[in-house]
Amino acid sequence: MIITNIEQIPGRTITEELGLVQGSTVRGKHIGKDIQAFFKGLVGGEIKGYSELLVEGREEALTRMEKCAEAVGADAIVNVRLTTSSIKGGAAELMAYGTAVKLL
Repeated sequence: MIITNIEQIPGRTITEELGLVQGSTVRGKHIGKDIQAFFKGLVGGEIKGYSELLVEGREEALTRMEKCAEAVGADAIVNVRLTTSSIKGGAAELMAYGTAVKLL
C-alpha cells in the first residue's frame, strides 16, 4: 500500500477514487507519565513519555486507515493528513485520513 501526503503518485496514474478512509485511536496518560511530566515541566525539555505515546498513537491510526483502504480494494492512499485533539480526562485522539485510490 502506497501512503503519501501529496495528491498524486509520481509515475503512477490514479484510475479511480474510492473515497475517504480514516483510522483513529484514543490514547490516555497514566499516573507514571503524569508524575514524570510534572517534574520535567519544572526543569524544561522534552517529555519523552508523552512523545512516545503520541508516536504510538499515530502509528496505530495509520495502520487502521490502511486496513480501511484495503477493505475497499485501494492500491494507495493520497493526500494523507494526521490530526491530534485533546479529549476530556487527559486523553488524546489521533486520526489519520486520506483518499483511497486505485492505480494503473
